Amino acid sequence: MTDQVITLTGALRRGSVKKNVAAIHVSGKLTLLQRKLSNVLLLNAYDHLMTRPSHRIDARTLCTMIGYNSNDMDTLKQALRSLAETLAEWDMLDDKGRQEWGVSALLSYARLRGGVCEYAYSPALAEKLHDPKVFALINLNIQKRFSSGHALALYENCYRFVRTGSTGWWPLDLFRRLMGVDGSAYYENYKHLNAKIIKPAVAEVNKNSNIIITPETRKEGRVVAQIRFRIKDNPQLPMFEIDDQEGVRKSGTYARLIGLGASDRLARQWIADHGEDHVDQKLAYVAGQKGVESPVRYLSAALRDGFGAKLPEPDPATVLMLREREEALASEQARLRAERDAVSEERRVRTARIDRVREIADARNPTQRDADRRMFLSRLDDELDRGDFVRHGWNSALNLRAILGFWEDMVPGIFDDVA
Repeated sequence: MTDQVITLTGALRRGSVKKNVAAIHVSGKLTLLQRKLSNVLLLNAYDHLMTRPSHRIDARTLCTMIGYNSNDMDTLKQALRSLAETLAEWDMLDDKGRQEWGVSALLSYARLRGGVCEYAYSPALAEKLHDPKVFALINLNIQKRFSSGHALALYENCYRFVRTGSTGWWPLDLFRRLMGVDGSAYYENYKHLNAKIIKPAVAEVNKNSNIIITPETRKEGRVVAQIRFRIKDNPQLPMFEIDDQEGVRKSGTYARLIGLGASDRLARQWIADHGEDHVDQKLAYVAGQKGVESPVRYLSAALRDGFGAKLPEPDPATVLMLREREEALASEQARLRAERDAVSEERRVRTARIDRVREIADARNPTQRDADRRMFLSRLDDELDRGDFVRHGWNSALNLRAILGFWEDMVPGIFDDVA
């Protein structure tokens, strides 16, 4: 079998960016299922990538998270096998400015035993995956929205560059490889590639994700030779930032699960999988039992096996696995809280900068204000961007990043005291 290749591109440089930015490109040869599986495994392992040699997750939970039959172990085995046969390659600058090249299997091993999936990454790859400057975790709520492997592949490869605003120019042969259509004579024709791959994938990314992407091409003679994607925040970003389980957290069932000792993620997962009424019935059943040492474990079995299932005494390995799982869930909950705090701080800084722009713009005389608007409009090529600025002026959400950059050029240091 020919190995599939993941390419981690070299550092990108821009005048306004001092740090090198590297991105992991995931080969389009991975199916939609395999790509989702890879993201879930990484999310599960992320907090312990640098401290644990291997990671574990309940196999049925894993199947549920990526959206297929939890009893279909053969499909899971095949997907894990594909990830273990996929190579990751990076060619980038290290933190000392030296060129670094490396290659590793995406998973160094995977094992299914006792209903648990155990897996590991090589130390070198784990280091790259754990570095937020190199690799960006994909939001699983957004991932679930995708129905096309090509669209999810394009989203992942663009999302790595969201902070730079552009993927940079890719040769078409590289782009075909990222989309998994290299070697196809049909897609050697750009017209076919654009109609069947690029346009549908761009439409799905723009509809279902937190970014808006716009393709641009370069020609050599009359032939399209390169492609890049401009990237901006989706103007409806708040729709994706809202936790779609927030309503669940306000329910009485959720509160009783938390009171019983279940983690946030586990409580939400049970309610999503079984419904509030069914979970309430099981909670009432567990509450009526005496001498239960681990109510959460007892409830888990009741949900899985039925009301009166008699629980066997777990062996020490199972107890250890459950304890580690609860610790991992608690760690994930803490990480999510930290992410929400970071997002809140980013919003606060963004709002303060917008207020500063309004303050400076309003203080200028009418002639200067008109000149500022015309100068900014001259920098916008996209008609949608221009129309949004004409309607909303400096409050244009579509042009927020460009507006802040424009005023930084116009008034150096304008945001120095905005922290």
